[in-house]
Amino acid sequence: MAQPPILSWEGLGLQQGGRWLFGGPDTGGLDLHIGPRDRIALIGRNGAGKTTLFKLIDDRIEADRGLRKVKPGTRIVLLEQEPDFSGHATLMDWALAGEHPPAAHEVEAIAGQLGIDMGRDAVSASGGERRRAAISRALAQEPDLLLMDEPTNHLDLAAIDWLEDWLGRYKGAFVVISHDRTFLKRLTSSTLWLDRGSLRRKEVGFGGYEAWEEQVYAEEARNAERLDAKLKIEAHWLERGVTARRKRNQGRLEKLWQMRSARAAMIGPRGAAKLQLTVEEDFKSKSVIVAEDVSKSFGDRKIIRNLSLRIQRGDRIGVVGANGTGKTTLLKLLTGEMAPDSGGVTIARTLTGVMIDQQRSLMSPDKTVRQVLAEGGDWIEVGDGKKHVQGYLKEFLFDPGIVDAKVGTLSGGERSRLLLAREFARKSNLLVLDEPTNDLDLETLDLLQEVIADYDGTVLIVSHDRDFLDRTVTMTLGLDGSGKVDVVAGGYEDWAAKRRAATAPAAKAPVRADPAASPPPPSAPPRATKLSYKDQRDYDLLPARIEELERAIARGEDILSDPDLYARDPQRFATITQGVANARAEKEAAEERWLELAELVEG
Repeated sequence: MAQPPILSWEGLGLQQGGRWLFGGPDTGGLDLHIGPRDRIALIGRNGAGKTTLFKLIDDRIEADRGLRKVKPGTRIVLLEQEPDFSGHATLMDWALAGEHPPAAHEVEAIAGQLGIDMGRDAVSASGGERRRAAISRALAQEPDLLLMDEPTNHLDLAAIDWLEDWLGRYKGAFVVISHDRTFLKRLTSSTLWLDRGSLRRKEVGFGGYEAWEEQVYAEEARNAERLDAKLKIEAHWLERGVTARRKRNQGRLEKLWQMRSARAAMIGPRGAAKLQLTVEEDFKSKSVIVAEDVSKSFGDRKIIRNLSLRIQRGDRIGVVGANGTGKTTLLKLLTGEMAPDSGGVTIARTLTGVMIDQQRSLMSPDKTVRQVLAEGGDWIEVGDGKKHVQGYLKEFLFDPGIVDAKVGTLSGGERSRLLLAREFARKSNLLVLDEPTNDLDLETLDLLQEVIADYDGTVLIVSHDRDFLDRTVTMTLGLDGSGKVDVVAGGYEDWAAKRRAATAPAAKAPVRADPAASPPPPSAPPRATKLSYKDQRDYDLLPARIEELERAIARGEDILSDPDLYARDPQRFATITQGVANARAEKEAAEERWLELAELVEG
């Protein structure tokens, strides 16, 4: 029999600023049930209340209505997006503070694997160091339910890989808020969608979320048309825009693949064909940054070694590598901010750059949105034209009504989006983005992908967001810390594939034969094994059985997606949950059995 939830909220409602953030009286409140091994993605736009819901689950704030139930002995740990380190001398002092501190040796053990010194000064620690310290503290508490709010923010690729591996072996339940699509796809098996004050659940991981979202919006549109509710449709302009934007981005992705193919031809081996020479000449004429045999060291450490690179107008360049491998140094060399020790960098005289950094330092909390965008006026210059500030806000997924709100009242994600809106309006032909995806929600990432694709200039992007790079860049510069820079046409996965190929075990060299000896006899071709009657029957029938089990699992998951099912009929919830688990186990066994038989058949 399936185990009951370790935590549930029934009829949850919360007011903020005189309005119901979610679960108002007309909706009956939110119902939420978390099982002991759930792996849940919590999805929703910035401002929907995701972080607030985490605080309600963790009992840090009090709800206005509803009933919270927790299985006795359940340890809930919240990994906050921006924990407060003030008042603590070192990272370890912070980690061991609080009502239920973890054991110091457990914190040290995890911190060692993440490569963070917990004796670091808490105030001067970087964002990446603080994030590693927070992860060390959270995991050392051995939670039964782990709530993670943007866990991959400020982490490098090695740390993200480590965290994914740890969570893959984790025996408890977790709920995660993240903009990192790759992270979510790899780890989650259920999705909670917080949308316009309601909470939906579906027993599919994040990989199936976008299709589900579009199904919901399509059904809403049909219902609105049947009711002739034009005003209702207008009220949902944002959601409609999201769906349309995603479809437009498919066309942009097709264009990206074409650009990557052209780039691969340019950086590949030169051929003798006349066409190749024409492409090369055109390539040189369009170059905006040319690095020739560039090297840079700090002390005895070689940061960049013998890099030669041509960057064209319109290139989208991704820069990847672990923290400390030299990504920022490389950017400074390419943009002329830093001189190389040897070699040279030539930059086109007409290049005008805009830098959007991790610190979001341009956003003064006392300024209004109107002052940030339009210096207090009603119009903003965008490229060679002008747009009304409220219309421009709408393009960046803002409610135009926030035009006179103070920047300090916006969420971290909204401030990041406002900075993007401001900087993309400025005239430039070089855009440098340093970790642009931190604090952004998924819809804003779609928008950023769209804006970058339509940008006329050249883009340099430092990011640890693998999916974002795969959707955005035409070429990737990969740093491994040795000073070598790998130049690969394509995105993160193209670079990762090249690294995997380079580190794969080399094929064993053939032993040179004695010329006087007779050649060895040719090896006999593998012979297929004749199956027994039972094996042959399994081999023939198992594919149909696997398909039948897949349909049964899908039917069960559809029923379990009803968030009210457990409260309404716990016995049915348990029966169906157990049935789905049994079907999954049988499907896995059937797949393994069929693969074994297939190997025998194929010899």
